Parts: sequence; structure tokens; C-alpha cells
Amino acid sequence: METPSVALNVWILPALDPFLIAISVYIGWKADQFVKIFLAALAAPLFAVLVGWAITSVGLPWLAPVGGENPLLLQVRVAAACVWAASAYFAKRSLR
Repeated sequence: METPSVALNVWILPALDPFLIAISVYIGWKADQFVKIFLAALAAPLFAVLVGWAITSVGLPWLAPVGGENPLLLQVRVAAACVWAASAYFAKRSLR
């Protein structure tokens, strides 16, 4: 049995999901403690996957499609949510 492989250009798409970025940056910007960034790492990917699945199931093209033969790549989404939220958190702190 072969191990499925995913091309590198497919791995980057979930990290650039617009809904993932929007939710992560919003939670990171509103966070008053660094620990809340991990909340963004859990909430943003779940919301982004649900929205991506809804858009894909309707048949509209999407940057990071979910469902069918498209990989979910949840670990990439969680890591990207941490990066986006942390960047927003530190950007807000640097403006103070």
C-alpha cells in the first residue's frame, strides 16, 4: 500500500485561507494575554474548515477547498493560525 503524498503547493493553500487569516488576526488582535493565541489556533481552523466545506459543497471555487479528494491538512491550518494570531498580537503590542 502506497503512502499518499501531497504536493508542496497544496500544503501552503490552507495556511492562506482568508477566513483562517481573518479569524486568527481578529482573535490575536483582541487577545490581552499570549495564551489566548492558542484559542485562535483551535477556533480559526475549525471555522475556516466549515466555511471552506460549505463553499466547496455549493460548487464555488475556493482557495483551500475542503472535501472529496482535497486534503484537510488540519495541522497546517493550526500552525498557520498560531502564526497569524501571534503576529497580530505582537503588532498590537508594538503599537502601544
